[in-house]
Amino acid sequence: MADSTNRYLPVSNLGDQPYNPLSDGSQPEQPPPTRRGLQILVLCALLMVGCFVAFVSDDHNGSPSLHHDHRNIDLHSDDQVPIIDEEDAAASSFSATPKEQNAPRPLSRARSAGVSEKSNRRFGARTSSYPWTNNMLSWQRTAFHFQPQKNWMNVITGPVFYKGWYHLFYQYNPHAAVWGDIVWGHAVSRDLIHWLHLPLAMVADEWSRILLIPADPDDPLLINWVKYSGNPVLVPPPGIGAKDFRDPTTAWLTSEGKWRITIGSRINRTGVSFVYDTTDFINYELLDGLLHGVPDTGMWECVDFYPVSKTEQKGLDTSDNGPDVKHVVKASMDNDRHDYYAIGTYYENNATWVPDNHKIDVGIGIRYDYGLFYASKTFYDQHKERRVLWGWIGESDSEMADVKKGWASLQGIPRTVLFDPKTGSNLLQWPVEEVDSLRLTSKEFEGVEVKPGSVVPLDVGPATQLDIIAEFELDKEALQRTAEANVEFSCSSSGGAAERGALGPFGLLVLADDSLSEQTPVYFYVAKGTDGNLATFFCADQSRSSEAGDVNKKIYGSFVPVLKDEKFSVRVLVDHSIVEGFVQGGRTTITSRVYPTKAIYGAARVFLFNNATESSITSSLKIWQMNSAFIHPFSEDQEL
Repeated sequence: MADSTNRYLPVSNLGDQPYNPLSDGSQPEQPPPTRRGLQILVLCALLMVGCFVAFVSDDHNGSPSLHHDHRNIDLHSDDQVPIIDEEDAAASSFSATPKEQNAPRPLSRARSAGVSEKSNRRFGARTSSYPWTNNMLSWQRTAFHFQPQKNWMNVITGPVFYKGWYHLFYQYNPHAAVWGDIVWGHAVSRDLIHWLHLPLAMVADEWSRILLIPADPDDPLLINWVKYSGNPVLVPPPGIGAKDFRDPTTAWLTSEGKWRITIGSRINRTGVSFVYDTTDFINYELLDGLLHGVPDTGMWECVDFYPVSKTEQKGLDTSDNGPDVKHVVKASMDNDRHDYYAIGTYYENNATWVPDNHKIDVGIGIRYDYGLFYASKTFYDQHKERRVLWGWIGESDSEMADVKKGWASLQGIPRTVLFDPKTGSNLLQWPVEEVDSLRLTSKEFEGVEVKPGSVVPLDVGPATQLDIIAEFELDKEALQRTAEANVEFSCSSSGGAAERGALGPFGLLVLADDSLSEQTPVYFYVAKGTDGNLATFFCADQSRSSEAGDVNKKIYGSFVPVLKDEKFSVRVLVDHSIVEGFVQGGRTTITSRVYPTKAIYGAARVFLFNNATESSITSSLKIWQMNSAFIHPFSEDQEL
């Protein structure tokens, strides 16, 4: 089955162990929808447009152009390629020849327009394009993730539940599969899974922070919007450039009956968030001081601010506060293109927020996701009393490939967000329960032992649309005899799943072909310190995900807290070219975009693997085939 030269071999023998299919999960009963008033639409519209107009202005010819970058950059320098931080640079597995390194790099459309880099030009600029076939490119389109029918999309802003429908507004290029000509797309859903594409919500015509109002508040689909005649309603404070002021949060209600928002900016190299009060969403009062700021983090994009309950496993309305409530501040870092959050205490009297632990403050501590995940936004779903998180998942292949396939980017599976009372410093992110309704047939594997240096095939049938839940246990005797060592480990700078240690790596190989020449390992690595304690890391290795040379082949990952008596647990969603991993109940997540050339359609496989040198592992898994979501254009003739 497998190549005898593969470093994971020999393959363990499963023997006669039975694998009994389990019954399909049933869709949970949903409570009747609740109703929100026109006020929530004003909040949604301000948030939506506030983000949108920060990207759009008129150029000197009167045609729309985009402005969104806030650093002083030389447009003729090499800084026009996406910024790669030290972690990313160490993790990148493709190497350019001297000739390629010295070749001129194309000027990004986004950078030349003065906005943040939203396009994926890194690989196309340095490597030759792989000869992708239409068959390969067609396979890459996802089956149960939200994306437009064609062309480019990026940030979602202003998600809201209204009159029984979930609404998404997103930045969209109606003309091409690359960034540019941005308008606002609009889609609705009853369940966050199946979507109807509606007419465009807004097109660009001016540079400002403007207010939109639904033309017909009785329309549950909110198809038509009207711009307020007195726009703009919000301008940057003195000394802050127009491009350094964007993405207002959802408003929350203060004890004085005012609405309060915060909006991202920067003061020199310090990322900051200004605070405004309003009573009518037309007139705004800038409050003294800042909600928060962190030196050397640069421009804060898409700031989010919301409460989480310390005692209940449910979401909270954005205005909730009290002794059993913590507040989360999240910012998307324009410098490194990652989303960071921290948990702390909000003081309403002076409109400030203080992190519980300054060592893991916003921009220097914990991230929502350690893979490809950016410009995220939460909203409170009053229908199910939960907070839902959306994240933009860009492409990491070449732009030429995107143009050929006719689309680029998608949204990650919506996630619920809860406070983790066990660690006190983490959030728990988990796919919304509606995802379970897509589960079809399943197979269960109980107590599968995987010896050191082994790979075990899992016979689950087609392996391009899967929901996998797995638990792992290390051999306790091996844990005791493993020597303590002062070994520092990093997923990104390691040799990936091929680098062997005493207690790892071990986990899953998804989107693999039979020979394992293409594979995407999603795995744990455990290190034993000199104090005898175990440090656990969760990683995703793209270094052998594709034979193509013009795709991202980084190794993603991070430390993850695994507490006493907890098993190593992971949930993995595989949907063609996207792989999402949720570990330890969602304490850490990794999203990968992978582009195999052989492990596609019926040739895709899934394996267990254990590349540790000292310890066997025992694993139990349940794997579901996943149905496709119904995502299509809305017709005025169809029944709602």
